[in-house]
Amino acid sequence: MTVLLREAIGDRLRHARTNQQRTLREISHSARVSLGYLSEVERGQKEASSELLAAICDALELPLPELLHTVASDIASVDEMVLDGAEIAESGEPAGADTGASGASGGVSTALRTTIASPTVRVFAA
Repeated sequence: MTVLLREAIGDRLRHARTNQQRTLREISHSARVSLGYLSEVERGQKEASSELLAAICDALELPLPELLHTVASDIASVDEMVLDGAEIAESGEPAGADTGASGASGGVSTALRTTIASPTVRVFAA
């Protein structure tokens, strides 16, 4: 059970953009990346290069180290939840109990993906 890095990064980029109430078009223009590609990055369908990720973060006025730290925390949280779920299943809880694991698909369940907290909005004054 693993979370793909590209999905976690995309989730955080989308949260940052929507918290700023900005459109994909605004960010794509500012970052000089196509609208379609940015959309795919946000949806976790494309792996952004380090240069592209830096450009998107600049457009969002989001420090890249902050994004990476938050993504690492998100992944660690999901891993803990999965481990906790496995411990519950091993401790004798009913087989139908919702442990947050996704069964046969091998991916992260929707329940786990929605437990990642939204990022806080930070205002940086120049």
